[in-house]
Amino acid sequence: MPLAPTDEAVPQQRHGLAQSLELFSLKLPFRVKVAAVWLVIGGLLLAGFLKSGFDIAWMGDHAFAIAKAVWVTIAFSVIAISLAVGLALLGAQGRVSRNPIAYGISGFYTSFFRGTPLIVQLFLWYLALPQLALGLLPEQYATWFIWPAQVAGIVGIAFNYGAYMTEIFRSGIEAVPHGQAEAAAALGMSPGQQMRRIILPQATRIVIPATGNEFIAMMKDTALIGLLGTTLFWADPFRMAQLSGKADFRNLEALIAAALVYWGLTAVFSFFQRKLEERMSKGYVRQVKNAA
Repeated sequence: MPLAPTDEAVPQQRHGLAQSLELFSLKLPFRVKVAAVWLVIGGLLLAGFLKSGFDIAWMGDHAFAIAKAVWVTIAFSVIAISLAVGLALLGAQGRVSRNPIAYGISGFYTSFFRGTPLIVQLFLWYLALPQLALGLLPEQYATWFIWPAQVAGIVGIAFNYGAYMTEIFRSGIEAVPHGQAEAAAALGMSPGQQMRRIILPQATRIVIPATGNEFIAMMKDTALIGLLGTTLFWADPFRMAQLSGKADFRNLEALIAAALVYWGLTAVFSFFQRKLEERMSKGYVRQVKNAA
């Protein structure tokens, strides 16, 4: 009969096993280890999801209807980020200006829109602005400020993110060495020409990566526009999930499906964001030709 391992042999066997596992893990690339961790986490979540009794068949039937509404999210985000960049450029120039009026307006803009919740601002644009316009303007002009939910939502998100991006653009402008502006002034450029031709092109390399991060965050915040009551044509994944879930009493399944759609959308744009940061981080390389 084989002898049973002694008390001293068991710790030695465990120690040897731990060493072998450590040596095996050291041979694996770092990305493979990270992928293994993700697979373990995903397996545990999937096992818990399957045992929770969710209606997977319903999610499969409605997944395409929820996912195809992604175009609304992208459209809202592209329009809002375009407006936000324009507001941030104006706000940043006001923040670095010596004009007290421009500095005061930009300071109030950033203070208010950064100091109040985004959802409150959306309802102010959608509900309070028309009421304010009806009280201050003639009726024929007040109707200009009665906007659909999607328009009010886009404007609200643009003003909110423009306030945050104002500080990003301001820091980018101030990061440009002062000698650049002094050299431009020595060449006879006006302050406006210095900003357009010298300062802003160099600041762009600094602010683009942060602007990409703001765009990714904005795509998720566009889901708040659905709370204003958009029509079915302008329903984003969150709004579509709400409508589908309420109709079939599958609210949790619908929200999980919407969360997966936003997660996938964020992953795709995060990949391109990393590529953009790698490209923008490369400095200018001066190539010198060897003399003959």
